[in-house]
Amino acid sequence: MLIKRLRGWELPERRATSESLYLNRRALVQAMGLGIAGAALPGLALADDKAADPSAHFYPAKRDDKFGTPGPITAERLATTYNNYYEFGTDKSIWRDAQALQIRPWTIKVSGMVEKPFEIGFDDLLAKMPLEERVYRHRCVETWSMIVPWSGFAMKALVEFCKPTGSAKYVVMQTLSKPSVMFGQKDFLYPWPYTEGLAIDEATNDLAFIATGLYGKPIGKQNGAPLRLVAPWKYGFKNVKAIVSVEFTDKRPVCFWEKLQSSEYGFWANVNPQVPHPRWSQATEKPLGSAERIPTQIYNGYGEFVAGLYTNRKSEKLFM
Repeated sequence: MLIKRLRGWELPERRATSESLYLNRRALVQAMGLGIAGAALPGLALADDKAADPSAHFYPAKRDDKFGTPGPITAERLATTYNNYYEFGTDKSIWRDAQALQIRPWTIKVSGMVEKPFEIGFDDLLAKMPLEERVYRHRCVETWSMIVPWSGFAMKALVEFCKPTGSAKYVVMQTLSKPSVMFGQKDFLYPWPYTEGLAIDEATNDLAFIATGLYGKPIGKQNGAPLRLVAPWKYGFKNVKAIVSVEFTDKRPVCFWEKLQSSEYGFWANVNPQVPHPRWSQATEKPLGSAERIPTQIYNGYGEFVAGLYTNRKSEKLFM
């Protein structure tokens, strides 16, 4: 299985948005009582947010810096036009095709080992969750990276809302299946729908996040709207997009990329610069918009928050 590694991110560093510029713009928007609307391209004019997305009034959310304030923040234009989303194709420029996806109505099904299975609309779920903004590093297994401000809620809050039983050991999430729009799902060589999972203690770790917004507004369709997983200590392929199913189980799932090539893509997929991918080194990464490579950090720099999860799992392939 060959991952196509385009070099769309090899742009001059001067084209990346500085954190101070982003924060100044964000503060101005908050002061005006407005949100930033549009299809996730920087420089778009302010518009009628409610017409663009019924959840737009939730953003920008209050910033939570307890997990650090990494920087510089990646330019919005780069983070929203350089995307892995195999449902829409294998190249990085799928953001235009992704706009055809309708994200209302949107229903999430909760099943498996829970007190009572149920379904809930996205907007109803969003209204029940404590929203905040977090700036996280993102590290792709292909060795590109970015730093972006996600909005959403702790995955722990979602788990508690679902009320799993004590027997549940894993949370399994799936992406929408709609090959009429997500043309990549017509490729029978891939094990659709996209499926990913976390162990319960990972899912309830304070760092695990469900993103519903990006750059102070509702998340763009190309970035996983209306809700996606953000587990920043893991390689990006773990971060399942456009979630429609949340299942609790006592059996560890075999996830999308693991089904395709288990020797290269394991269940845990924690970032570790000292453990190479079978076909390339993971020692360094290239931030979007930068001309230089930088050293990769173990657990993508979040070891103080998550390393303890794996103390009793050292016999597992934690870093593939």
